[in-house]
Amino acid sequence: METTIAIHQRRSVKHYDPNHTMSEVEIQELLELALLSPTSFNLQNWRFVVVTDPAKKSAMRAAAWNQAQVTDASITILLCADLNAHKDGARYWVNAPQAVQDMLVPMIGTLYQDNPQLQRDEAMRSIGIAAQTLMLAAKSMGYDSCPMIGFDPVKVGEIIHLPEGHLIGMMLTVGKSVRDANARGGQLPYDSVVFRDQFPD
Repeated sequence: METTIAIHQRRSVKHYDPNHTMSEVEIQELLELALLSPTSFNLQNWRFVVVTDPAKKSAMRAAAWNQAQVTDASITILLCADLNAHKDGARYWVNAPQAVQDMLVPMIGTLYQDNPQLQRDEAMRSIGIAAQTLMLAAKSMGYDSCPMIGFDPVKVGEIIHLPEGHLIGMMLTVGKSVRDANARGGQLPYDSVVFRDQFPD
């Protein structure tokens, strides 16, 4: 499927075939595409927890206001981030020329160290980009998806054993739709959100 078609056809789908199973090959293909998502300084600070275990999905559904897509979708992905990814900057540039390593690696520590707000902002940016990659990749593979923030992050963190120094940015369900998405609620006019060179006076 062409990228533009995937963008047009991607919708947040909440009704899935609970009997459909994604193969391990499909799951790995989907997540390997997510790993190509860009991150600042190549930090790769996202961490993905792919949940297929029925008991864990059931527990997460209870922590997500009983939203059926959590259990009915083939997989539920928790898009998380390591807030301390900046502490080991050298590993992100091991294949770069030495001159590039010498320039970039010290910059990573200087920029993020002692700046928890930037660490969190960077984590959420990375998660957002990766989420869009996952949703478009899923659509191109013939699957639908639904990004979710309607859940208790503390309870879900306990279910997935979220390590200290990590956060959950969003939940994403992926599976086979059994019902079309509702009509789009209403898109704002192009000229009310897109401006040239500056905001209008």
